Amino acid sequence: MLSYVLRTLSRMVLTFFVIVTIVFFATRLSGNAVDFVIGEGITSEDRDLLIAYYELDEPIFTQYLAFLRAFTDGQFGLSFIERRPVVDMVLERIWPSTQLLLSAMALTLLVSIPLGIAAAIWRNSWVGSAAMVAAFLGYAVPNFVLAIGMVLVFSYWLNWLPVVGNGTALHFIMPTIAMAGVLIAALSRFTRNAMLDVLGQDFMRTARAKGLPEGRVIVKHGLRNAGITLLSVIGLQVAGLAAAGSVVIEAIFAWPGIGDLLVTSALRRDYPVLQFGVLTVALAVIVINAVIDLAYAWADPRLRQSMKG
Repeated sequence: MLSYVLRTLSRMVLTFFVIVTIVFFATRLSGNAVDFVIGEGITSEDRDLLIAYYELDEPIFTQYLAFLRAFTDGQFGLSFIERRPVVDMVLERIWPSTQLLLSAMALTLLVSIPLGIAAAIWRNSWVGSAAMVAAFLGYAVPNFVLAIGMVLVFSYWLNWLPVVGNGTALHFIMPTIAMAGVLIAALSRFTRNAMLDVLGQDFMRTARAKGLPEGRVIVKHGLRNAGITLLSVIGLQVAGLAAAGSVVIEAIFAWPGIGDLLVTSALRRDYPVLQFGVLTVALAVIVINAVIDLAYAWADPRLRQSMKG
């Protein structure tokens, strides 16, 4: 198990280094930030001074090395626009994004797993058919379409729910549903398929033959074994949300999270904020994937046995 953990950590470091390199050079391809920030009403002398001040006149490789040194001294620079440390700007956005991510995943788990179990148990009845129809419809509707539709209905027409910000519990309703819609549909289908794989297994028939209640058989024996497969799916969904799933939703609802910050900094060509924000999201995705890999290795006895051998 220790060797597996060390291999996972090595992959994390290598992946993060590759992402750091890609992010640095990709931001430089968008153009000179000074030209965008200052505009056209500046003399060539002042422009050269600003370029020198931000060290944009240095060779690209020198800038890259300075960027890498920031990971040792913690000095990731100031925002071109707000003139504030980028670390402070990103840190104050992490918790709102985390809140939205947790609420979306909580809603996904609360709805999709019971829905998938019901679709598997009553697969030959109207209950199973209705559950799968709802799942396919949810999977077909993009989250930004669902978000805009809810804004039109519940805010513009009915005036029931607020749209902008995260000040109250009511602000969470529409963004959470919009983020969780596609996830509920996908996880419901995976839960149904995973449960169908285990419902006909010998250990399920043995549990029923022992006289165990059907609910206990389904939850303790069926869902527990299907959960190994679902663990990977949930991990991919969480990583997807952390990587890009919240960007559009945060932009629509003006949610003060990292996604909204990344969109704003990209439009403004605010290199320091964009770079550090993307790297923060990338690090979160890498850590989530690593945790899921380790959890899967711990949960699957076959994998544990192979690692021991």
